[in-house]
Amino acid sequence: MEKTVNQIKAAVAALLGLLTGLWGWFGWLVVGWIGFMALDYLTGTMAAAKEGEWSSGKAREGIWHKAGMIIVVVVAAGADLLLEIVLANLPVVDLPIQYPGLICPVVLVWYIVTELGSMAENAAAMGAPVPGWLIKLLALSKNAVDMAGDRLDVDDHE
Repeated sequence: MEKTVNQIKAAVAALLGLLTGLWGWFGWLVVGWIGFMALDYLTGTMAAAKEGEWSSGKAREGIWHKAGMIIVVVVAAGADLLLEIVLANLPVVDLPIQYPGLICPVVLVWYIVTELGSMAENAAAMGAPVPGWLIKLLALSKNAVDMAGDRLDVDDHE
């Protein structure tokens, strides 16, 4: 049993090291987001169970919601990669800067703040007192990320 636990710890440490080596701080942002998604799902399940409202249908809906979020992050990462490649290889333009990515980190921060807010709501539903200022701080943070994205002045194309 102890050997299995140590193997799991070693695998997790190797994965985290790999992400950090490949992505630096961005890897930690991804790991944090994945952890917060899992915690939000767990706390949402706990809150629903406490209220006697847990259902497999709602649980599946939550999983689909999280899967959609993963797709959005992959799309944001793809957009960043595309921009990086185009900007690095435009023969007409020689930019004095490199583009390491902007879209995906902003999307991840937005999702992290959303997950934290949802976890606070779940904690309140479980009966925990949640400071009002924490809820306001999370809302302000989400609004700040939204405003940063809105400053890109990108037209809404569907």
